[in-house]
Amino acid sequence: MKKIEAIIKPFKLDEVKEALQELGVQGMTVLEAKGYGRQKGQTELYRGAEYVVDFLPKIKIEVVIADDQLERVLESIIGAARTGRIGDGKIFVSEITDVLRIRTGETGAAAV
Repeated sequence: MKKIEAIIKPFKLDEVKEALQELGVQGMTVLEAKGYGRQKGQTELYRGAEYVVDFLPKIKIEVVIADDQLERVLESIIGAARTGRIGDGKIFVSEITDVLRIRTGETGAAAV
């Protein structure tokens, strides 16, 4: 199993969610996040004073999938989240050794 963590722009969440649902991805965790990379933040104007926003709002999506779904899920996230501009985000892929469903005690792929 693989865990995919995707950091995307907030307004792309619905598109990514719909793309993953079309592939049959069952569960998803969504977190509001703040951060920066090469984008480095932005300058804003408030009541005539200029200030720098160091951390930009982002959305972090976490999904756990079977190994054979990996390429399709990655392509789907990239296709839905890409704007072609700086700050589109990143995707991290990790190996999951086991999963346990608390309610039923199921383990492995059955618990996902």
